[in-house]
Amino acid sequence: MVTPVVPMGMAQVFGYVLKHHMRAYSFQAAAQNAAKKASGLKMTDMATDPRIFLSIDNCFASKRWTRPSEWIRLIRSMGVRFIEASADNECDPLYCSKEYLSDWIREVNEASLAHGAQIANVYSGHGTYSTLGLTHTDPRNREHMLRNWLKPMADIASGLSAGIGFYCHAFADAVLQDPAAYTEMEHELYGSLAEMAEYCAELGIPASGVEQMYSPHQIPWTVKGAEKLLKSVQAICGRPFYLTIDTGHQTGQRRFLKPSCDQIKEFARRIRTGQGAQSLPLWLGSSSAYRLFDELAAESGASEDERIEQLLQDFDRHPHLFAEYEDGDPYIWLETLGSYSPIVHLQQTDGFASAHRPFNAENNGKGIIDGAEVLRAIARAYGREHADGLPPRCAEVYLTLEIFAGTSQTNQAVLRGMRSSVDYWRKLVPQDGMNLSELISLLPNRREFE
Repeated sequence: MVTPVVPMGMAQVFGYVLKHHMRAYSFQAAAQNAAKKASGLKMTDMATDPRIFLSIDNCFASKRWTRPSEWIRLIRSMGVRFIEASADNECDPLYCSKEYLSDWIREVNEASLAHGAQIANVYSGHGTYSTLGLTHTDPRNREHMLRNWLKPMADIASGLSAGIGFYCHAFADAVLQDPAAYTEMEHELYGSLAEMAEYCAELGIPASGVEQMYSPHQIPWTVKGAEKLLKSVQAICGRPFYLTIDTGHQTGQRRFLKPSCDQIKEFARRIRTGQGAQSLPLWLGSSSAYRLFDELAAESGASEDERIEQLLQDFDRHPHLFAEYEDGDPYIWLETLGSYSPIVHLQQTDGFASAHRPFNAENNGKGIIDGAEVLRAIARAYGREHADGLPPRCAEVYLTLEIFAGTSQTNQAVLRGMRSSVDYWRKLVPQDGMNLSELISLLPNRREFE
């Protein structure tokens, strides 16, 4: 169980994290070390026109085409050279033996050479997504995830000369409800990510990063929160650490907007009078806020304003439970942080669920993801002024199709969805390695769903 602590200042926070991870330098020394290391980075924060590559995550092949020669051959037959290898497709260090993984790396490299493919990145899958992982309430499990999963995954990436992205943490509700415990666990996470960034840099891995999500218990889930995470990790270790933006991971944030006083009053009135309160659902954040609201709904008159003021104060004590409206817009994420996202996961979505649908005619007709607008939004990100404390801008971006296959889907249906997705995106990225400005110059002057 996490022991509540008094909220710390930033210098104390970083000092705590560094001490926890057995780092023997002070916060001031860490900051100096960060500046020194950052000055030697090969990637430059002056990058304004990245090279763009189309890639496929091989999660679609899980439990179907599992040998490296099978999924590499399939992906190459679709006209895609660059591949993201998912841990779900038989290379998860928690499930696979070291001997097997050693052979797996060899087989991947041999098949890549034989078919003219390249593993651009390795990525986590559902296995580690389903646990508290790096923010587990038991420190032994946090350490286990870092030592026995994340670092072995980095070893795999190094063996493939690939980058790495992952998501393997979540905050238990007891932590979310306690602001002090949340602050402690948040900085525990930053320390672990910094250790991972340092480890990846020592292995020569070109880029490492975490995926953005869309609910309070899985950070980063807001644009500001993502910026804070990137800055915090780099400040601790002096190594760049990046984000993966997913075009379907903005479907939850607008369920967690902070309500206005008028909305609170109206919701309470409907409950009090039995006039269908469910037609005006509100997110109030903490359990204590819901208890205060129950008291408000049972009362009226002079005490109403007092209860609302108490609610507003509770909101202020739990800012991590609320999003802004803009956090639910994939294009806002891309135009704000797209230059710090070396991997962009592509899925079609209707804006209500992250179903990882393919880009076929049916889904595109009702979807909100337009490829031309994705490219334009990323270009706007590179046109923004570089903010102090963020990692260097990415010189390369892998637009990576992350399409899920349903358990009962036939092989033929799965492959049709993949091929239609490649066809859609190949029109926008006709050749890998083209500069973003070149791709933008080829775009039509309108939104188009095909």
